[in-house]
Amino acid sequence: VQLQASGGGLVQPGGSLRLSCAASGVSISTFGIQMMGWYRQAPGKQRELVATATSGGTTNYADSVKGRFTISRDNARSTVYLQMINLKPEDTAEYYCNVRLRHHLTLSSHEYWGQGTQVTVSS
Repeated sequence: VQLQASGGGLVQPGGSLRLSCAASGVSISTFGIQMMGWYRQAPGKQRELVATATSGGTTNYADSVKGRFTISRDNARSTVYLQMINLKPEDTAEYYCNVRLRHHLTLSSHEYWGQGTQVTVSS
């Protein structure tokens, strides 16, 4: 399984960015994509959850991004998006895509991480 993330960059405070992450190599006959999400890690800090979306459409957000970030999924394309508006300097971090697969028969979970994409919010 490979996760290809894109969309990071440098933006001024108050600006917007849209991150994308496409999953490939998933054997759909064997696994379902249970959850897709985004985490971030700022220098000197631990990785933290930003937002997740389940296959059923349930979303979860960190309090710090509620009302500013929107996560969405294109299940047909195995892709997750993160629309970020009103960005703040404290949003500066490396953003990581995360996918959790579930085996159809055993129900075992398998987690994968994509490479990070840097988001820098600065004037």
